[in-house]
Amino acid sequence: MQRYEAGREWLRQLYCAYKDEDWVVTIPLVLLALNKIVGHLYWRWTDQVPFPPAADSQWYLDYARALIADFRIGLHINDVLYFGYNSLLALLLAIFKEPIAVMFVQAVVASFSVILVYKITKLLFNKMAAVIAGVMYFSMWEITQWTLYILSDSFFISLQLLCVYLLLVALETRRTKDRVLFGACALYMAVFRPTGVLSLAFIFLYILIRMPRATLRYYLHRYRLPLGALVLLSVAGGVYGYAAGKFAPFTQSLEYNAKLVLYNVYAKGWIYDVPTPYDLRFKPNYQINEGSSLVVSFIVNNWDNVITLYGKRALSFWGKWVWEIDLRTYAGIGKLLWYLQLPVLCLIGTIAAVRNKLFRRAAVLWLIVAAVALFCTVLFIDAMYRYKAPAVPFICMIAAYGGERVLNSVLSWGKSYVRVLVYEKRENTDCHSGLQ
Repeated sequence: MQRYEAGREWLRQLYCAYKDEDWVVTIPLVLLALNKIVGHLYWRWTDQVPFPPAADSQWYLDYARALIADFRIGLHINDVLYFGYNSLLALLLAIFKEPIAVMFVQAVVASFSVILVYKITKLLFNKMAAVIAGVMYFSMWEITQWTLYILSDSFFISLQLLCVYLLLVALETRRTKDRVLFGACALYMAVFRPTGVLSLAFIFLYILIRMPRATLRYYLHRYRLPLGALVLLSVAGGVYGYAAGKFAPFTQSLEYNAKLVLYNVYAKGWIYDVPTPYDLRFKPNYQINEGSSLVVSFIVNNWDNVITLYGKRALSFWGKWVWEIDLRTYAGIGKLLWYLQLPVLCLIGTIAAVRNKLFRRAAVLWLIVAAVALFCTVLFIDAMYRYKAPAVPFICMIAAYGGERVLNSVLSWGKSYVRVLVYEKRENTDCHSGLQ
């Protein structure tokens, strides 16, 4: 009996000593993530199951190998806006030689990114929500899926998580070191892929939301001359470069890509990058009559259909299941309830964040999701939901907080119900506490 009590006391002391340590939770989360993500990659490789092909992968590989042979960066849109990923891929290929090794690195990085998901959620909400978010993160097929391609998506998800985490740490500590780390990460994200520019714009919006108005006015007043000089130099450099034709390759490639999207996706009323039965059928007006701009003219002349198309894409952001709802059968209703779990938990998490006055502090999660949703709405949602992937971890965090609130409410109700049952079974001794 004494040995039992001694062992019990030792376990209690051990629990009290380590219960608040993050590694107690993050180590199991990382191991589970490695088993899920790296394990899937290893299974495909050892069982010789073909890796899924992607049309863009060969272009990235060829470009990276060209960088290794002759490091030369042009001013084409793909050179500039994908510089971060292209250079990273070239470095990895120079070290490991084989694409399968790059996929392995992607899988390991994606697995360890569960730590960032956990820490971000804990900083913004609580530990229970952080654990749920970590489990939801590595359980999402999208996280595993994009590690199987030589594409920018997997690394970008991890980079975006790192950027948000460094920002939150910098806002908490206010240390110069943390601000510098966030600045470096943000700069790299801006040139990693086009989505990074939009995500970064929304992250800076979050900084403005979190920053006290007096502090903002102080910084604007104190650094007004350097900021003004920087703006003037940027404008002057832009005007000179444009007049000298330095930006011609970039603007021409940008215009070409815009024309491709307008005439091959918008004009056909496509929601995705391929035709589906849910597309919008209309006869487009191709007249260029608004400032000699192809893009502006098309949107103005077809504004009603474009808005309808945007609405369809906004609805499709949650998945193709929104077009496949079947309420005539029990199986259809069951499928709908299954797919509605994530949106409903996100709604509960949003309402709870507002009610508990956490929304302003955690607004970065919603802003990142909004940035990705805006990108998908304005451009298109690819049929594999590749462009939605950067929003997945942040959707998981919002849903996890909603799940934690539901779980907390159920447990509270359960405890109250048990107390009522216990109280009803007690005998009435006709004694009172005197606190009447």
